[in-house]
Amino acid sequence: MGDIEKYGESTFEQYKNINDYEQEFWYARDIQQILQYKEWRNFLKVIEKAKIACELSNQNVLDHFVDVNKMVQLGSGAERKIEDIVLSRYACYLVVQNADSSKEVVALGQTYFAVQTRKQELQEEFDSLSEDKKRLAIRNELKEHNKSLAEAAQNAGVETPVDYNIFSKLRI
Repeated sequence: MGDIEKYGESTFEQYKNINDYEQEFWYARDIQQILQYKEWRNFLKVIEKAKIACELSNQNVLDHFVDVNKMVQLGSGAERKIEDIVLSRYACYLVVQNADSSKEVVALGQTYFAVQTRKQELQEEFDSLSEDKKRLAIRNELKEHNKSLAEAAQNAGVETPVDYNIFSKLRI
C-alpha cells in the first residue's frame, strides 16, 4: 500500500476478523502494513508502548494483546512460522495512538478507531436501556436531526413552509 488515497475507513474494516465468540480482532502484522511500518521490530516498539498504556488504564493486557504464531507462505511455496499478535479494537486504538504521528495514515487510523470505539460504547449504552428510555433516546435523536435539517434548509434559502416541505423531501 502506498498513497494515502488508498486508505479509508474500509481499509481497517477489510482487515478486521471475527472470532468464534463474535468478537472483532486484527492481526498486528496487518496493522503494521496499513500504518506503513516496514520492519516488525520497529512496530513492536509501538505495540510495547500501547501495552504500557493499556496497563496504566487498569486493563488486562492479555485481554487485548494475544501473542500467536501463524504460518505464512514464502515465495518458493514453502511455509514458515512467524510471530504475530491478535489485537482487540481497544488494542488497535492504543497502537495507533502510539504510532508515528507524522504519518498521515496514522491520523486516519486514530480517527477511525476513536470513532468506532465511541460507536460501540453508544450501542452498548443504548442496548442497556429500557424500552421506554430507548424510545425517548430515539425521539431526542430525531428532534436533533430535525433541527439540523431546519438549519440546513434555512442556509439553503428555504423561506416558506411549502419550500421547506419540498426541501425536506429532497434529502437522502
